Formats: sequence, structure tokens, C-alpha cells
Amino acid sequence: MTGRPNPHAAPLPEPSTTPETGWHCGHFFYRFRREAMATPLNDQCIKQFLQALAPSESEMPERLSTYWISGHEVDFAVMVMDPDPAKVDAIHQSIMAPPLGQFIEGVWSFVSLSEVSEYVPTIERYRERLIAEGSEPDSDELNAKVAAYERRLPMMNEQRLRPQIPDSPSACFYPMNKSRVPGANWFTETFSHRNEMMAEHAQSGMAFAGKVSQLITVGVGLDDWEWMVTLWGRNPEYLKEIVYKMRFDLASAKYAEFGPFYVGYRATADEILNHCKVGSAT
Repeated sequence: MTGRPNPHAAPLPEPSTTPETGWHCGHFFYRFRREAMATPLNDQCIKQFLQALAPSESEMPERLSTYWISGHEVDFAVMVMDPDPAKVDAIHQSIMAPPLGQFIEGVWSFVSLSEVSEYVPTIERYRERLIAEGSEPDSDELNAKVAAYERRLPMMNEQRLRPQIPDSPSACFYPMNKSRVPGANWFTETFSHRNEMMAEHAQSGMAFAGKVSQLITVGVGLDDWEWMVTLWGRNPEYLKEIVYKMRFDLASAKYAEFGPFYVGYRATADEILNHCKVGSAT
């Protein structure tokens, strides 16, 4: 090995922190340190909290959504997405900076990237799937279904890479891995078998179209878990139902490992302060 550059190799991309396709994504979960508070947050801390979650136009990330969280472990959560990782992390740093930071504890976070999964069917793979399910090759019905999918695919992939966050009132967040245990090692299965299982999984989710929106971001190489699942529900009952239903799919029942679950409700910064009873801007 001489270490000499190969003159015939394709040129390397320019060094960059901006992903070539998707966006950086940060999920941040916090609790207010009430044990450090003799009184509710003062005006200076309240102003800092409000400004951290409503940055100036030049510092505003592409996506920012906030939630109060049910349960004793976490009080509120912030989800941030942007091509620039510094803009994503700046929201967290603004929350934790003095003087407010002494009254807030970061409980858990997840760093990931948005992506188009390898299991999203290409046009040709979608056609083959329909034929395998019983559609007649080259029939008008088959061609119509394939053409409709071809029209939808760019919009669906755009939503996977640069999602619009819905106004749904409830949300559920959890990380997951695919197992590597003997007899249930996802990564030793053939792609065709994995693809078949993920198609079944996707079919289960389609039953909740309009009720639940989903975003899966990848943490492989970036965080402890492989994926982060974000579910937005028009009603929290739908979140319960979709997670329960999809756990019976083979991809989950045999191969999925889950981390902590957090359920939250969409709220502004001031609504979070009011709900958690630590101060108010009004």
C-alpha cells in the first residue's frame, strides 16, 4: 500500500457537514430541576426559554416542534431538523445556557438523519410486488396502479427526507434496533426476505392513513440505537393502536428491539411553562 491517490478514481466530494440527501434530526428530552428552584423561574429565565424555542430568522432551523411529555421522567421535548447540524444543536445549547440551564436537566436525546429507506420500493419493484400479489402482468389495472405510485413516490420521498411536521395534537417517540440474537438476526436474512417483512409492516401502517403520520430517522453510526421512530396522532388512542397492531408483524415480533417510549402533546414554549407550573410569560 503506497497511499498514492488513484488518478482514475472519481473525485472525492468536498468536505461538508451537510448531508447529501436528508437532514440532521435531533430529539431532545428535558426535565425542570424543581429541586433547584426556590421559586418559579424568574423573568430572565422565562425570556431565555421563550427565545430558545423561537430563535431569530437567521438561526431558525427548518423544522422545530415542541411538546409537553406525560410521566415523571420528562417534562418537555423538542424535535429539530435542519441541513446544518449546528442549527439543530444550537436549540439545545440555548436551552441549557446560563442562567436557565441550572434549572433544566437533559434526560435523553437522539441524533439521527432523515433517509429514504432501502425498503421503499422502486417503480419496478412495486410492479413486481403487485404481480406477486395476483395482478395480471401488463393489465390496465396493473399499469394504472404503477402509474399512480410513480406519481406519488417523489412526494413520499420528499416527506421522508424533509418532512412537514403535522399539527397533530399527540406524538410518540421511541428508538429501536433490529435484533442480532441467534435465530433472529435481522442482518443475516436475505434482502428479499427482509423486504417482504417490511412490506407487511408497511401494509399494517397504511390502515392508519390520515390518523397517524410517521417519520423514521436513522441513527446508525450516530447514536446508540439504529433508528428513531416519531409518530404523530390525530388522537393518542391511534398511537396505542398502531404500535400494538404493528408488533404482530414478523419484522417487529421476531426482530425488533425497543428503547424508551415517550408520549407528548403539542405545545408552545409558554404552554410548556404553564403546564409544568414553573413560570409563565403572561
